[in-house]
Amino acid sequence: MKKQIILLLIIATAATASAQVKKPLVSAITDKDLRTDMYQVAADQFNGREAGTLDELKVAVWLANKAKDAGMKPAGENGTYFQFYDMYRHQVLPASFVKLGNKSYKLWQDVLVTEVNPSKVEAPVLFLGDASPEEVAKKDMAGKAVAIVASQEGISNNMFLFDRRYPGFVRNKYYNVVREKGAAALIIIADAQGEDSWRHVVPQLTRGLYGVEGVREQVWPTMPVFWLHSSELVEVKKPGQHLSAIVLTESYKYPSVNVVGKIEGTDALLKKEYVLFSGHHDHDGIRQKYGQDSIYNGADDNASACVAMLAIAKAFNKQPGKRSALFVFHGAEERGLLGSRWYAAHPTVAKESIAAVLNADMIGRNDVNQAALLGADAPHKNSDDLVKAALQANAEGPKFELDKLWDRPDHPEYFYFRSDHLPYAWAGIPAVFYTSVLHSEYHTPMDESEHIDFVKLRKMTEWMYRTGWIIANEKQRPRLLPGVKLER
Repeated sequence: MKKQIILLLIIATAATASAQVKKPLVSAITDKDLRTDMYQVAADQFNGREAGTLDELKVAVWLANKAKDAGMKPAGENGTYFQFYDMYRHQVLPASFVKLGNKSYKLWQDVLVTEVNPSKVEAPVLFLGDASPEEVAKKDMAGKAVAIVASQEGISNNMFLFDRRYPGFVRNKYYNVVREKGAAALIIIADAQGEDSWRHVVPQLTRGLYGVEGVREQVWPTMPVFWLHSSELVEVKKPGQHLSAIVLTESYKYPSVNVVGKIEGTDALLKKEYVLFSGHHDHDGIRQKYGQDSIYNGADDNASACVAMLAIAKAFNKQPGKRSALFVFHGAEERGLLGSRWYAAHPTVAKESIAAVLNADMIGRNDVNQAALLGADAPHKNSDDLVKAALQANAEGPKFELDKLWDRPDHPEYFYFRSDHLPYAWAGIPAVFYTSVLHSEYHTPMDESEHIDFVKLRKMTEWMYRTGWIIANEKQRPRLLPGVKLER
């Protein structure tokens, strides 16, 4: 009798144990693996991994090989790790010209063209000085080229890359009101900050505008915007001054690529659902020099997420969850979230099977004990369940002090809208964004592997993995909050 009771107890204990979810295999994530992969993917051999170049395709092959080594099965198209898509590029042609009266201006040297759209202008100049947008709105400007002196009024300079972003903010202050009033063009005369910004914005303006099917796929005639040096103020103010301009553009396309792999879950039903781990593999390629270096290797942005995803895959391969883990290394993020826009619209698994998206971007720098989770608070939060899982994972593991400022809608960086979780959130999929936020070497050649804090990177990787492990094994998948409408 005693033997029977003992046997029943053993069976009951074993059944209870088998029903319990195993603990996440955090030990599978190592500094050594993260460091080894980082020094390869962020090396000069890939020339900064610029989207649409052979270097992006080369790093995609490297990632596919590493995905295979990590235990992932191909989850791209046609039985491969790859999902190719066409990336569109639109540029202003050198044959474009701008004249004030009889004075011609050399493109990119004397004048900047900020709108990559074809246009033709013959119009008298209406000089409005440093008028505010409200004052401008009261003027009659139909058919005229409105000239404004730039100013920092209403523009926060408490942001990274301010020199490169400043012209865009000045343009945005006036553009809509000037266009709606029927102006033929907007001319902005640089202030001191505009002059400082000039050399920084030329590389991005000459590169042009990028798109993917359904998003900036074509360019259309529109009201042009021209920047002139402060020295041209006298010329602009001449009585009876006239603007003559033709902006010519060229459009073409070339391939970019997402790299996609998966590790299947163990539950017969739940393995048909996916926890999607997201990051981007491209960066800025070769650009203007800082010192002697012109290769923008993007170690933190975003090789850090790529190597983290490989480490997470190894952990899931050694100990799979009930749901499957899907890993999408997006291309062309730096050109406008193009890879994630494409994948969210054309997923290689059923869209409704994606239970949650855990996106990482820049997770290897700054205070080792601090981090940010974007999409954790309104108006960006779209799933209470997912955020609770992420907070639980942080409490169980790295115990970061969470910086909530970066998730606020009034934060000057507007950072929630600048990474690859966004197209999934737009598509109605629970999504959050892990980041250790920006730093002074962001988008410079100094973002190198030797500056990565590998303890911080391992802790961020663990946080993502723990969250994914919770989602992979919960009976109930994360639910969407009703009525969430994110800006577009």
